[in-house]
Amino acid sequence: MIKKELLKKYVDLSLQIGVNIQKGQALVIMSPIEIYEFTRLLVARAYELGASEVVVHWNDDFCKKMTFIYGDKKIFEEIPNWQVESLMCYANKGAAFLSIAANDPELLSGVDSEKIALYQKTRSQALKPYYDKIMVNELQWNIISVPTLVWAKKIFPGKSDEKAIDLLWEAILKSTKVTEENNATEVWKNHLKNLEEKMNYLNKKQFKKFRITNSLGTDLMVELPKNHIWASGKDVTKSGIEFVANIPTEEVFSMPHKYGVNGVVYASKPLNYGGNLIDNFSITFENGKIIKFTAEKGYEALENLISIDEGAKYLGEIALVPYDSPISNLGILFYNTLFDENASCHLAIGQAYSSCIENGDKLTPEEMEKVGMNDSLTHVDFMFGTRDLNIDAFDEEGNIEKIFINGNWA
Repeated sequence: MIKKELLKKYVDLSLQIGVNIQKGQALVIMSPIEIYEFTRLLVARAYELGASEVVVHWNDDFCKKMTFIYGDKKIFEEIPNWQVESLMCYANKGAAFLSIAANDPELLSGVDSEKIALYQKTRSQALKPYYDKIMVNELQWNIISVPTLVWAKKIFPGKSDEKAIDLLWEAILKSTKVTEENNATEVWKNHLKNLEEKMNYLNKKQFKKFRITNSLGTDLMVELPKNHIWASGKDVTKSGIEFVANIPTEEVFSMPHKYGVNGVVYASKPLNYGGNLIDNFSITFENGKIIKFTAEKGYEALENLISIDEGAKYLGEIALVPYDSPISNLGILFYNTLFDENASCHLAIGQAYSSCIENGDKLTPEEMEKVGMNDSLTHVDFMFGTRDLNIDAFDEEGNIEKIFINGNWA
């Protein structure tokens, strides 16, 4: 049983460092119904911190799966207006958004792939105005996670239900630097400062391209657009409010040039996408575009992802994470991108963050295309970092600098 004091620290970390809720500001929480007790802690504490209103959007894996199994395919062709309006109403009022990512990693395994693909594309199209606000940091947003039974048993299959939940709680709290001994808020301030130092170095160097290699077979050249910007865990809204989008976070990230990616990359961890696991997969690029992909498991799910729109055939993010990150050193495969992406260098298929290029939030679609910024309905991270990963950086004159050696910062 996890101590209440640790849960309170985690709640405070999520609300004060994560979304950084402001007095008089509304908060929208997206939560699995199974973890209602923890969500109630968030609601109560948010009000104590001065939130004007806290709205919870509940979701339930069982109901979702039943809908996919028995629902008519036509219902996936549109998203009811009220679902879009419920988010946009609060986004337009300047609310903060906190999502709890804690779903069954294989929820939709065996479900009709056409329904899944249709749902994902329809939802992405309908909610694009909301996601656009997220991608340009117009509002504060944060993703955390809390154990659910099915997820915990996936990670710790030989343990009792109670023990599996406790073990996953321990892993989550350790990953997020929440312990009995420390003040998590202060620890995170120092952690974000360390990430910022790496970010500042890369921004100063303005490398032209990276070559990424490892023994899995990855040999990928990634060009960076001119005037690209590296970002770290701490973001700032247009109105000047600091927030941390992911807890945990160990990454420093930017955008590749849309047409400047060539070679092959092999995934180093499974990808949980749309309730299906994609495992042992590789992707081959030519002039930025995906021209070939393989997958031992979840091939159709990967195909669905890449087929959402034209932009899903290109990359929108490159993120650097040391192999010896605290999360990686736990030796746990979380089957949850929030954690696995912070244990490994990763790339993202789809939309680029406009904050990762100079004046990115002011660019027209034509200007985005000209500078090499990808636009898409989706943004999905997959991991490629390994213990023997090497990254060479090239400057404009062709000089080479080692950025990563054997999986870690050089």
